[in-house]
Amino acid sequence: MLLRITEKAADQIRVSGDRSAIQGCALRVAAQRRADGTIEYAMGFDEPTENDAHSRQHEIDILIAPTSAELLAGAVLDFDTPQDEAQPQFIFLNPNDPQFQPPESS
Repeated sequence: MLLRITEKAADQIRVSGDRSAIQGCALRVAAQRRADGTIEYAMGFDEPTENDAHSRQHEIDILIAPTSAELLAGAVLDFDTPQDEAQPQFIFLNPNDPQFQPPESS
């Protein structure tokens, strides 16, 4: 599995899918390396192509194009409130990103 999503992220993805009225589409997750080495992420609902990596987690279909696969290998998509933030948001926990810091265990 290239990318793992948490149940909290899946719940929020379902909410977003219901609001946008995009039923039957999968969640496409993309990643691109910036000039400074960090990774920029994008997500949206899309139709699959024949070259996509496809997985299904928590009843969410996930698509990843070959150009993003290496950057997303081993990453986790979560939905939580980051430290020093007021609102929850999607968070990529990605060991391929040089700024990645593993979360502290509770």
